[in-house]
Order: sequence, then structure tokens, then C-alpha cells
Amino acid sequence: TFWTYPITTTSTSISAMSAYTTPPACPSATADHPFSVQNLPFGIFSTAGTSPRVGVALGDYIIDLSTLKDTLCAGVEGLQAVDVTSGSLNSLMGRERKVWKGLRAALTALATGATSGLTADNLVAQSDATMHLPADIGDYTDFYSSREHATNVGTMFRGPDNALQPNWLHLPVGYHGRASSVYLDGCDVVRPTGQLQKNKDNPKEGSVWGPCKLLDFELEMAFFCGGPPSAPGASISMADAEDRIFGLVVMNDWSARDVQKWEYVPLGPFCAKNFATAISPWVVTLDALEPFRCETSAKVQNDPTPLPYLQDPSYGSYDIDLEVTIKGTGMKAPEVVSKSNFKNLYWNVKQQLVHHSSTGCNMRPGDLLGSGTISGTPQDSFGSMLELCWKGTREVNLGSSGEVRKFLRDGDVVAMTGVCKKEGVGTVGFGKVENEVKPAGTQLREGGAKGVWKA
Repeated sequence: TFWTYPITTTSTSISAMSAYTTPPACPSATADHPFSVQNLPFGIFSTAGTSPRVGVALGDYIIDLSTLKDTLCAGVEGLQAVDVTSGSLNSLMGRERKVWKGLRAALTALATGATSGLTADNLVAQSDATMHLPADIGDYTDFYSSREHATNVGTMFRGPDNALQPNWLHLPVGYHGRASSVYLDGCDVVRPTGQLQKNKDNPKEGSVWGPCKLLDFELEMAFFCGGPPSAPGASISMADAEDRIFGLVVMNDWSARDVQKWEYVPLGPFCAKNFATAISPWVVTLDALEPFRCETSAKVQNDPTPLPYLQDPSYGSYDIDLEVTIKGTGMKAPEVVSKSNFKNLYWNVKQQLVHHSSTGCNMRPGDLLGSGTISGTPQDSFGSMLELCWKGTREVNLGSSGEVRKFLRDGDVVAMTGVCKKEGVGTVGFGKVENEVKPAGTQLREGGAKGVWKA
């Protein structure tokens, strides 16, 4: 008998069906813990002397799926041992969504004690684990899908009357990034060196070579593609899009603004973006996010109405609170500089995926698609230093520390988090993505985990 997935396609959640029950084998997984039983995010971890393998976060622990492979493979139709024992999530990501649902149901039953339950042999303390990149990322694309962010940037550079380019409300704008430089939480980021415009007011004077002076973060989220690889020439329909999204992570799209200013015409970002992108280690599934569906900040898309292939009958987003902090070398504690929300995206994740594949681009499990900078309307919800300092015209106060910034300094530690909270539903957290800025020219070495490089 195969387990039946208990979450419907409505807003009903596991924990909303009855009072939240703390898992007997994991008392730390309370309703307000970021890794409650509602969450069950997937990641890749290792412990001292062991190889990386698949785990699921539950409270302060990780469920080691390799210790449950026989039970899970016997109970979940279509699940193979490699899906829960390998050193990346690509194999599991490549299964059909019904397998992901079955696995989630099985893990929920084990965690809540509805079946035989978990034992100490199945659990590893997160404090004893090293996290790794969750997938072998074949391709990486970044979008530009927050209307608030696009309007802010356009206003700065072209004025309010021409803030949005003519195509922006008709399609999800994006560009192809560099998969080889997608790193993990904890990785140091070296200040890039590149060509900078010599005279900021006169590009005809050419460029000089030097360290980036306008280093920036971009508050984003990203999703991993899933399902069997699509064939070249085939596109993904809106009706099938959710079945091809394995889950989401928090992402920092590191940006060199002065490098970008000189290079971006006519083909867009290149070296200004290719030096580092960082993601959080835990991948949160759409099924975990189901109770947190909400309207986008735009609410509707009717001016103009998208072309038929981009029209989403259930147009909406997920209510994910996002936060950015900065801690400078002389600061005692990090200070919040931005609070935004995932719903501040005009083009949602389904529309991004559908448009990406619309020309027949083949999508593969493990491909990573970034949302673009997520900014809200209030100034304190802007998702980049470029917006917060308004192109260098104002200072950004770092809380009670007395320090100010326009752009990032060497030694700054930038951290981003995401979390969903709702009455009667267990908390769903994404963990964090945190990186320290190192001076230009710093040599990094792999720090014992795939995707983590340290000075």
C-alpha cells in the first residue's frame, strides 16, 4: 500500500487539519520553529567522515533519508534508492511530482508518529552537520520581475515617465547567468575587479581597471526546476508549471554596479553578475508553501493583459517575509536594512518558467531560476543598496550601530532570511544565506563543503 498525500490543492495544510502536534521523536519541531512538520525542506548534508547525502530538516535535526531508504522506497511509488541517498537532489528532482508528494506524505506520517515513527538512528543534529549545495546546477537564469524594483531602477536612470521599458509589462524579462559561481550560505565573496567607466559623466573617455567600488546585494528567491527533462522544442504550459517546480530557496544576486554601468549596453549584465550568486541550503517545496498562497502586490494583470500562454488562472504568489541584515567589522550585531515579501513580484514563478520554455528551451531538473530583486513600495522594503541609497544620493543607517552605508564595504556580512507564518499552520522557514565580503584579490579555498569557499 502506498501512502496517500494528505494536502489538497486548497489552502488546507497538514497542521490545519487539527491542532499542531509536535513530532514525538523531535520535540524541538514546535509550531513556531522554522523547520516545523509543515515544512520538511530537502537539502544535502554530511557529518564527519561521511559522504554528502539527502536530508530533511525537522526542528533542530535532520532526518537522514539514507537510513530510511528501504522503508521509503517500499512505501512511495516511483521512488528509487538513489533519490534519497545520493550527494545531490537532482535524481529526486527528476521524478514526477506525485513521487515528491508521496515522499512528503511518508515523512509526515513518520514524523508525527502516524506510522512506525522516527528513532534516534534516523536523526542527525543540525549542529553536527555540514550543508552542501542542494543540486548540481546545470543552468542558471535570473529574472527582473518585481515591478516596484524595475520602477525604482528605471526612475533613477531614465526618469519616472520612462521607468519601465515598453516590453516589461508584456513578458518576464531575464538573462542567463553563470551556474559555476552559484555558491552556498557561508561562502566568502571576493570584491570583484573589472573595467570601470573613467568619467561617470562622459563614457566616451573610456575605462580604467580596478576593484569594484559599488558592491551591492540583491534580495531574491529562486526555484529549482523538477520533473523529467523536457525535450528540445517542447514548451511547458501554465497548467503543468507547478508540477515542474521542485522548490524554492533564498538567493543573493551579488552585483557590481559600477562594472555593470560600463558593460551592460547593449546585451545586459555580464561580469557585473558572474562572480557570485549565493543561495540558502534548504529547498522548500510548493506543497509546504500551499497554505501561504496570497495575492501579488499587483493583485491583477489587466493593463495590459498578458498573452494567452502567460495568463495564470490562479494568478498569485506566496506570503514569504524576507529580511536583509548587514554586520560591519566594527558592529556588535547585525542590523536590518530591508524587509520585503515574495508577493512583491509582478511575474510569478509559474509565468517565469512558462516563458523561459516558450521558445522550446529544454528545462532540466536542477536548473535554477532567480526571481529578480524583490522590492516593495516603502523605502525600507527596497531589495538592494542601489535603491536604498538611491544611486548614492542618501546614506543608509545601520540601526543603532551609528554606521552608515551607500554600498558594501570589505568585511561586511550580508544575511538574508525568509519565513512564512500563519495562525493554525506550522512555521515554514528557509534558513539563511549569509556571506562575508573579502577584499579584491583575496584567494579562496574550498571550505569542506560543496559550494562553500573561504579565505
